[in-house]
Amino acid sequence: MLAGGRPLETPFGVFYSTNITSDSETGLGRWSDADFIRAMREGLSPEGQHYFPVFPYTSFAGLSDPDLIDLKAYLDSLPAIKRANRDPDAPFPFSWRATLTGWKWLNFEPRRTERDEGQSPEWNRGHYLVRAAAHCGECHTPRTLTGGLDRSMWLAGSREGPEGELAPNITPHEETGIGRWSVPDLVWYLEMGIKPDGDDTQGLMSEVIEHGYTNLPASDLEAIATYLKSLPAIENDVRQK
Repeated sequence: MLAGGRPLETPFGVFYSTNITSDSETGLGRWSDADFIRAMREGLSPEGQHYFPVFPYTSFAGLSDPDLIDLKAYLDSLPAIKRANRDPDAPFPFSWRATLTGWKWLNFEPRRTERDEGQSPEWNRGHYLVRAAAHCGECHTPRTLTGGLDRSMWLAGSREGPEGELAPNITPHEETGIGRWSVPDLVWYLEMGIKPDGDDTQGLMSEVIEHGYTNLPASDLEAIATYLKSLPAIENDVRQK
């Protein structure tokens, strides 16, 4: 687990997840806290190389320093697994890290998630979790021709989601999104993977729920639901072409 090697299919080629165990040669064993924060916030390796944006540093940049340090401490506590990272199966120029300087200039602004003092603590917690920690927008927001997030369609779904799977519209649009879901519906879904109509979740989202959301306290699930229900409703039926 967490030793990398999982293929991530994208329109630009296949990229492979990296080893984030504490192995000193192939993982994060020699990284300092500063190295880890730089990677998560700037998308740069300890040697200054750009990371491909399939690693969602574009969202992790919004995490606070204390949370990043806690995350690094957790990863350091896990067993070290030696497994070398794989180069992407992608054509030039998408396999060339030097092009990412321009990509970042077009698509990436490293900034932390700020509180909105006009909103409730629950809303702000949900905002932080959705935008940064859970990086929901990386899958549920369509992308531009350059592979950056189309912010005008924030969380409105994508036909070309992770590993080629469809990512549904999770804005509160009545017909094409989650507008008819209540906050308890959303909490139950994130906790159990069961939709309001009784259907269960399949594919990657089932893994996200099993290994992620089921471990969150009810207060965090309610905060996520509250934030999602507050978003502008966007009509976008990703199931139709």
